Order: sequence, then structure tokens, then C-alpha cells
Amino acid sequence: MAEILKVEDLHVSYGNIRAVKGISFEVHEGEIVTLIGANGAGKSTTLNTIGGLLKPRSGRISFEGKDLHGLSAHKVVAEGMALCPEGRRVFQQMTVLENLEMGAYTRSKAEADETLERVYGLFPRLKERYRQVAGTLSGGEQQMLAMGRALMSRPRLMMLDEPSMGLAPILVQQIFDIIVDMNRQGTTILLVEQNAQMALSVANRAYVLETGKINLSMQGDAEDLLRSEAVRKAYLGG
Repeated sequence: MAEILKVEDLHVSYGNIRAVKGISFEVHEGEIVTLIGANGAGKSTTLNTIGGLLKPRSGRISFEGKDLHGLSAHKVVAEGMALCPEGRRVFQQMTVLENLEMGAYTRSKAEADETLERVYGLFPRLKERYRQVAGTLSGGEQQMLAMGRALMSRPRLMMLDEPSMGLAPILVQQIFDIIVDMNRQGTTILLVEQNAQMALSVANRAYVLETGKINLSMQGDAEDLLRSEAVRKAYLGG
């Protein structure tokens, strides 16, 4: 599989605090790759930096061979990546449909209409509630809306930041089933998730972040990490 995203020796700081300390990893086309780790490990910072929301101190990020250095967030979206942020962050006062249309601002009306049908196929609940104000949706429905909105830009790489946060177990399973469906339909996924068990169960490959660094002994095939005693003790409650 062709390499779609490459991160090389990435360093990111908040003032004097070094949040990401020289991490390197890659994502290949068609994969689900997950970054797991405890709170404060640097997972969300990594996604926000790839997405153009934060500027790295040093390092290189390339997407489909193109260096993304200096690109703002909206230009990163135009290149073919989308970030579904932690905490959902839907436009609370707008309807479901208006939220989805906001996600398609880089696309033509014909492309937006076509993608809307795909989104409604993945998220039938959104079609049922397309006129409803987003702020009145349940937490699970708002997560579906955030994911659907990101999909409206027709990304080749979707970055998902903690999609299961705050959701009941039955909804967590539903969200992860949708992630797998999105991937089967051709979207490459980079997933940040504290629920390591669920993340490893759907991913092809995984990297474990610990205090801003990738643990070199805890990376590789997700199935192998799921069986790893060290990973189980640290992240799976085993």
C-alpha cells in the first residue's frame, strides 16, 4: 500500500512545555492506524499539528508526498485531510443539514450533494433529523454529526480525535462500526483514542505514545499489540 501520511521527528511545544518530542510514524492508504496512550501523552497535539491547527517547533509532515509545512488548517482540508476534533464541536445553533453543508465548503454543489447521500447512508439518524438544531442532539448523535461533517470534505485521510469520549458503551460500539464502514468505503483513518481495546480491535497498525514519545517496543500490528502483555497491563486493564 502506498504511503499517504508521513510524520518525521515531530516536535511540538506549548511555551516551555514540550508536548511532542520527536515522534515519527506513517499511515498507508486504506489503513486504520491508531495512536493510543494516557491523557497528556501528546495524541491530540499530534493530530492538531498534522491538521494545521498547531505549528510544530521542528520536524516534517508530508501528505501524499507533499510537505505540509506552513499550511493553514483550511488548506490542509483542501489537500484531502479532515480532522474530527475531540469534544465534537458541532455548530450548536445550526441544523444538522447546515452543519453538514459547512463541511463541504471546499467542494462543488454536485460533489456536496453526492457526498451528503453517502453520509446519510452511514448515519441514517442524521437523515432523520436533518432539520433539527444540532445543540438538541444527544452526545452520540453529535459525534455522528461531527464525523459526517468531516466526511463532507471528501477526505482521503480522516483524523478522528477521541470519537468514543463520553459515550455509553452501546454507542461506542456503534461509532466504531461506522469507522470500520468508512474505511471499507475507501477512507484512510488515523484514530486517536483512549479506549485502547476498541481502537486496537479495529486498527491495522498502532503506535503507543508515552509523554510525547512513541514507545518503540509498543508499535506495529494492532492485533499483536492487543495480545501484548505489556500493552494489556498498561492500557487494557489486564
